[in-house]
Amino acid sequence: MHTHTSDLSVFPFDARGVAKRFRHAAIFGALESLNHGERMRFVNDHDPLPLLGQIEQRYGGQVLINYVERSPQQVVIDFTIHVADSEPAPAPAAQQGGCGGGGGCGCSGG
Repeated sequence: MHTHTSDLSVFPFDARGVAKRFRHAAIFGALESLNHGERMRFVNDHDPLPLLGQIEQRYGGQVLINYVERSPQQVVIDFTIHVADSEPAPAPAAQQGGCGGGGGCGCSGG
């Protein structure tokens, strides 16, 4: 029997319910808790372009980014973990602030 990634491995993350100053740290923590093939469905009230840049810089190709919805009212992004067998897990980088945290993120927060 062929197995594939099911909806059971899709974990919701609604950033709108997280205080702005904690959002990026919470998102990084959630991503780092996922295993290969698992997906986090991220929901936000704005397009988090600075966050996406930080994810790309921090994780490279280990986190695949796919927009599910991109409207002025809501943005939904699937982050899927893809770790090649030969790639070591990334070392956690020091958090330098985030949305509303004074770290120069640039997110307007909606």
